[in-house]
Amino acid sequence: MDKILEALVSSSHPLTVKRAIVKKVMEAAEKEVTEEQCQALYHLTTRLILLGEDAFQRQVGLQVQEAYARYHRDEFACFFSKEYVLGLLQQGYGSLDRRDPAILDFLHGSLRLLISCPAVLELAPLLQTEVLRIICERPEPATCAKLATILTDFPQCVPREKAGVLFCQQLVRTFVYFHCPATEERELREYVTRVTRVSVLLQGIWKAEPATLLPSLQEVFAIISSTDPSFEPSIALACLVQHIPLQMITVLIKSLTTDQNVKDASMTQALCRMIDWLSWPLANHVDTWVIALLKGLAAVQKFTILIDVTLLKIEQVFNRLWYPIVRQGALVVLSHMLLSFQHSPEAFHLVVPHIVPLVKSLKNDGLPNSKTFLLQFAELVHCMMYQYSGFPDLYDSILESIKHLFKIYIFCNTINVFTVAVQFNASLLIKKKKKSGLLKITGKSETGKTGLVNLGNTCYMNSIIQILFMATDFRRHVMSLQLNGSNTLMKKLQLLFAFLAHTQRAAYSPRSFLEVSRPPWFTAGSQQDCSEYLRFLLDRLHEEEKTLSALQVTSPKPEPATTSAETFQAAASQPVADMPSHPYPVAANGDGRTLVERMFGGRLSTAIRCLQCHSLSEKEEPFTDLSLAFCPSMSKCHGPTDEHKSSSSVGPCQGAVNGGSESSEGSVKEGAGTRMERPLVEPTLSAPDLVDYFLAPEILENENCYFCERCASLQRAKKVMQVVVAPEYLILTLLRFSYDATCHVRRKILDNVGIPLHMSLPLRQHGISASTSSSTAATSSSSDSPDSGENLAKKLKPSRKEDGMAVNRINSETNDSDSEMLSVPYVLSSVVVHSGMSSESGHYYSYGRNVSSTDGYVAHPCPKTLESSSLSESSTDTHEEMGCAEHKSMDWFLFNDSRVSFTNFESLQNVTSRFPKDTAYVLIYRKQEVSGQPSNSGPVVNGSRLSGEPPLQKELMDAITKDNKLFLQEQELNARARALQATSASCTFRPNGSDDNDPPGSCGPSGGGGGGGFNTISRLVF
Repeated sequence: MDKILEALVSSSHPLTVKRAIVKKVMEAAEKEVTEEQCQALYHLTTRLILLGEDAFQRQVGLQVQEAYARYHRDEFACFFSKEYVLGLLQQGYGSLDRRDPAILDFLHGSLRLLISCPAVLELAPLLQTEVLRIICERPEPATCAKLATILTDFPQCVPREKAGVLFCQQLVRTFVYFHCPATEERELREYVTRVTRVSVLLQGIWKAEPATLLPSLQEVFAIISSTDPSFEPSIALACLVQHIPLQMITVLIKSLTTDQNVKDASMTQALCRMIDWLSWPLANHVDTWVIALLKGLAAVQKFTILIDVTLLKIEQVFNRLWYPIVRQGALVVLSHMLLSFQHSPEAFHLVVPHIVPLVKSLKNDGLPNSKTFLLQFAELVHCMMYQYSGFPDLYDSILESIKHLFKIYIFCNTINVFTVAVQFNASLLIKKKKKSGLLKITGKSETGKTGLVNLGNTCYMNSIIQILFMATDFRRHVMSLQLNGSNTLMKKLQLLFAFLAHTQRAAYSPRSFLEVSRPPWFTAGSQQDCSEYLRFLLDRLHEEEKTLSALQVTSPKPEPATTSAETFQAAASQPVADMPSHPYPVAANGDGRTLVERMFGGRLSTAIRCLQCHSLSEKEEPFTDLSLAFCPSMSKCHGPTDEHKSSSSVGPCQGAVNGGSESSEGSVKEGAGTRMERPLVEPTLSAPDLVDYFLAPEILENENCYFCERCASLQRAKKVMQVVVAPEYLILTLLRFSYDATCHVRRKILDNVGIPLHMSLPLRQHGISASTSSSTAATSSSSDSPDSGENLAKKLKPSRKEDGMAVNRINSETNDSDSEMLSVPYVLSSVVVHSGMSSESGHYYSYGRNVSSTDGYVAHPCPKTLESSSLSESSTDTHEEMGCAEHKSMDWFLFNDSRVSFTNFESLQNVTSRFPKDTAYVLIYRKQEVSGQPSNSGPVVNGSRLSGEPPLQKELMDAITKDNKLFLQEQELNARARALQATSASCTFRPNGSDDNDPPGSCGPSGGGGGGGFNTISRLVF
């Protein structure tokens, strides 16, 4: 059989034929084979494995040997005898030297074939002796790593007792020669892997045989304390430190510092080399051991050593701060060295020239923990300048680079370490971005904003949370609520807002908020409608506050009752920790409205006048958003015209108040149906056009006739809708998703809608007589009336015949009361954009900026007729001119799940022109102050409104502090993991890129919330 196999592998037959015959040879192993045949096959396969000419021959040798050893193990044990193993390890095989790693690979493979055979135990004493001999010969890292693998798999081959102690000592000394000449990433990876494998072997031996630990440590100290100038041990010794129990620090350091046999020169050399270990990226606790030795030397008053080492190594320790993976440990050692060097500024002045470049690098490197590190570093530098004052020529440039950082650090220690630091860094870099004109995706360190992790098709939630967070006055109201100890949805939202404002993470995971705020009918992991989610969220918050307020009112009060405003002001004057926990304090105006009502709530009046008897029926309904349908054509948006007043072309084209996020089935009529999936490059209509269309008068006729109670029959009627209470935040939802009855699918209307920076909303002032108010049902539910909810969307345009007469009549009859029209100014706050072709797929992202009620301009009441009360082009053009210069200087942010970047208003306006599938979906406008009208711009504290952010409550601060500490720990672990993917061997490399990763998650075929994987690879430092 061996002759056949030998002839086969060296023949010129096709590879497929060879493999087929080899398979037959392997199958023959199951049959009875003589001992001579087995021995011949084992010799042949060994030659093929070790000396094979190509990979095929080596593979054949391994496969055949494994097959025959499995079925003829006793014969293989006889073949793999002590003499044979000894010959391999001492003489090699053929042309292979005995130190060749292939010999150890063959030995390892053969032992695995005999793993359950007594032959392994017989070979163990021989191998214990041989591995000790091999280690004493100082093999290369590759040979040591393979030997460590064998001993890890077969611990019975590890030398025992005295031989074990000697083996550990020699293995430690072998580390001295583990230098790294590698320059390529692959070689660096192999080097680190080999060193780690050997150190793990030592750790295992120390745990199994504790008596070997102390001699090993003595050998380490003997190596690093050597004063031989020609001897320089490898920095790889640092990897052994992490395996030494920390409990031994005190005993070992005391033993070293009090040993009279240790010369000062040797101790100095040992300390210097331990400081060199700070450059090793995978070793833990090096800084702990260095500081322990520094303190130990100070305890025995070895000040000369401390001074010499500090002056010699202070610049090297400072240079380690350039490398993120080792900078935290280096800063600890640097701080100890500088703060303990009290007698002279010499050590500090050695690093002074390097401070400003490092500060600039930390400000701009984009790494997530650079801000915290920079604050710590700035504190140290300022402390040293204060300690050694009197050198203005040296400190001027340093003070210029860190003065703001240090002021903020001091302020943070007395008030809030998170808020000011984030705002300061953001404001500095925003100004820098403005000046340079660069608009690029950055981390939180530059934008000052926090992204949200996509948890699997949750971009619909992320975009809504971000626009609510950017609603400045709403956010301030939420953050000012005293909700300590409660477990409400508002509390969850408050906590989420606090994390968005103050976390050190580039992206925060809103998993807990998702679990409590997701509508029950939403399928987890599926794409959903963001407007539906927004409506559900606001409704939940509203109902929750109403319920809790009702419970609070009915609960017994032990103290005399005070007014709501007094209670709130008294609580505001107390420290945060002492404030009484009143969920949802009533607004200062005492109107009893919920926060959602005060911020987003408006009222819409619907008046229906019978065209036969001219009786008027009117009612008011609350709304939190206006759902705007698309008008049949661009030219028909500014008012009713003859073309679409005809009863033959009527159709439900009007959007509902608080209705669904899509048009009803019948809304796909005429223009809306024909425009579907046809993007317009330039916007031919705007958001004010859609609002005008929403509020346009309509004729109810034919099958939609109005039942008049006075006439007691169906009559033609005129319906007029007017806003009577303008919300602080006006939410506009564009009904882009319509149902195609032909194809039975929901399609998307891709029309490009212009989004003005400023717009006005026509508001009818209250002043209606009592006779008309008697028919008003202000609190009616949308399901109680045929004209509310879904039916509110089904408004019909007046017929061609009676349009002129009806319009004039409705104008005169609706204005004969003492009401007047007011144009309420609004400024754009945020926009949610949907990218995709349907509501079931695609991706949501949002644009936003911080806007309050005082931004923009102050309007005055302006009486108007009904005809001129709609949003005309002239009014919006005027607003655009007033805001043109303003919006260019305002800063916009683009929130795309975990990614947050700077952008501008022009980019928002042109998004659909550049990307036809990306269309504005939800718009939020902030009402601007109007002379003579009250404002809800901010929470009231001590009788005055807060124009800034409310102070962070202790409970929220504690949660953020805990998470930030956890985040730093995660960053440290991630840095160590990424170190294995190093790409540079240069010790002068200074990383200047961001290692932030996009978190997992996706949002359907049209886009998603990023992906996993490394963007860059941390560099190893040697």
